[in-house]
Amino acid sequence: MIEIRLAEAGGTVDRNALARDVFSERFLLRRPLLEALADHPSGPPVLLIDELDRADEAFEAFLLELLADAQVTIPEIGTVKANEPPIVLITTNRTREIHDALKRRCLYHWVDYPDAARELEILARKVPGAGDRLAREIVAFVQALRQEDLFKAPGVAETLDWATALTELDVIALDPETISDTIGALLKYQDDIARLSGSETHRILETIRSEAG
Repeated sequence: MIEIRLAEAGGTVDRNALARDVFSERFLLRRPLLEALADHPSGPPVLLIDELDRADEAFEAFLLELLADAQVTIPEIGTVKANEPPIVLITTNRTREIHDALKRRCLYHWVDYPDAARELEILARKVPGAGDRLAREIVAFVQALRQEDLFKAPGVAETLDWATALTELDVIALDPETISDTIGALLKYQDDIARLSGSETHRILETIRSEAG
């Protein structure tokens, strides 16, 4: 806009020349997709497109050219093509299905919940203030919850949020009352929280403690 205003202020505006000047590399803002197509001395960059299912279908269609030909076409400028294709990682939480045309251009890998040992390792690294007993009970409780018929099972992020909240409250070990007071950090739907009320929480807690010996 500044360039246009300056040209207009000069009094002699050649609209065609102005359009060619404005729609040029000089005014192009290189966002991550274009940066991923640029040459890098260390080799092809890694382009992460996180939670694609939350984008609209128009963006999916836009990605087809990038994934198929390692290029992006800009109508006013032309085609920007990578000399070396980037390494593209796409994640989705399946809140909606991704178009088949895009799936055909990808190698599919399902990332499941970690097992108890791996989740305990993650918790120890991310929430080092949690005591050993509390950390083990948190992981065992969350692992047990994932076997329940819940609308949305808690992920690792919820495990870490819950562990952080309990650590801030100086909790040493789980008990039904503490779980009831803090379960909102773990479960995000009222129906799921209702299922964990009273005797159900006590049952799960007793089960994981008996299994722990």
